[in-house]
Amino acid sequence: MPNILVKLPKDSFPAQHREALVRLLSHAAASAEQIPDEPKKRSLCWVLVDEVAPGFWMCGGIDVTAQVLPCIAMIYVPAGVLDAAGRARFVKLVDDAFRQALPATDQRRLATSVIVHDVVEGTWGANGAIWRLPDFVDAVGFAHLKPLPCAS
Repeated sequence: MPNILVKLPKDSFPAQHREALVRLLSHAAASAEQIPDEPKKRSLCWVLVDEVAPGFWMCGGIDVTAQVLPCIAMIYVPAGVLDAAGRARFVKLVDDAFRQALPATDQRRLATSVIVHDVVEGTWGANGAIWRLPDFVDAVGFAHLKPLPCAS
């Protein structure tokens, strides 16, 4: 049940490619976090795409977006959902999603940065309440986590 915040240079992924990217990122999250294939549970994976205007994405102090397509994904997951192998798998799946969704006509070198943030127990608020790992397990149904008693 991650929140995935994506930053892309503006217009680098036209509408159909951006839609494919969001779909692939959602699938990556479900796969890495072992979320059951149920629409209600998968709807808790949020993806936000933010496009950065030309001239506002600098690498080493210069705009290199004519040669390089930098893409960032910041992923927030409840602490305890991913182990080291799951985290590595998630990062690989996210990189694959960017590569698969990229328009074939874009010849720039793709450079991805994927940052996984574990949200510390008791610091994630949803709908006005603090959620703890058992609450997430109950709502999302992570297949690899044993049923934990709900904290609410």
